[in-house]
Amino acid sequence: MRLPRPLSGRTALLAFVLALAACQQKAPDDGRPETARAFPVADRPVSKASETDFGSEVQRDSLHEAEVVMDLARIAPGMTVADIGAGEGYYTVRLAKRVGSRGRVLAEDIDRGANERLGQRVLREQLDNVSIKLGRSDDPSLPEKSFDRVFLVHVYHEVSEPYAFLWRLQPALRKGGKVVVVEADRASDSHGMSPQLLFCEFGAVGFRLTEFVRKPELQGYFAQFEATGERPDPASIVPCRLSGKSTTQNR
Repeated sequence: MRLPRPLSGRTALLAFVLALAACQQKAPDDGRPETARAFPVADRPVSKASETDFGSEVQRDSLHEAEVVMDLARIAPGMTVADIGAGEGYYTVRLAKRVGSRGRVLAEDIDRGANERLGQRVLREQLDNVSIKLGRSDDPSLPEKSFDRVFLVHVYHEVSEPYAFLWRLQPALRKGGKVVVVEADRASDSHGMSPQLLFCEFGAVGFRLTEFVRKPELQGYFAQFEATGERPDPASIVPCRLSGKSTTQNR
């Protein structure tokens, strides 16, 4: 048996340097879900999931928050709505009452504990038109052509893979369906999102802004989007860059 030749001193040194560089270089996809790696990385910080800092349900109802949002979104009896990032169900239970027995509400969260607590609430309040689903950070996993509205209320700033998430959300809309976002106008790592950055990220995956309203009842703003056509190829998505106080797409 012929043994491999030992490496020369120079070759061995080169191999060591290359191996060391490979160990020290941090892969750009470190920590990202495998299913998100075909999409661009979001060039913004992401807020950690936490309890809402927008007040108790009683306080929010005193401002008529949910009523204002549902009116702006034109929620009507018989509609099917997805409440993404449903948490303890502030919007879920109110949407269920608005859409009525002929409508449906799908409540989704990536927190199993929140889903379990919401499930208990749904049973307690006998909301027979509500279903609950466990979501993923890069994929809402919603059935295609099923929803008239998809709600993302004070939660979009926690979406760590916005391009993958929105790209996979788009097919869930019915004809004429809309995505409703409510956010505070502040930095994305402070439980908010600048409108310019929001518009840019939605636009990058083929959504068009159809309505934008600022109201004190929302402690922020209301934005509504619709799909404009075919989804772009993930490799062709141009990520949004936050530069100083302005947000633009890097072209």
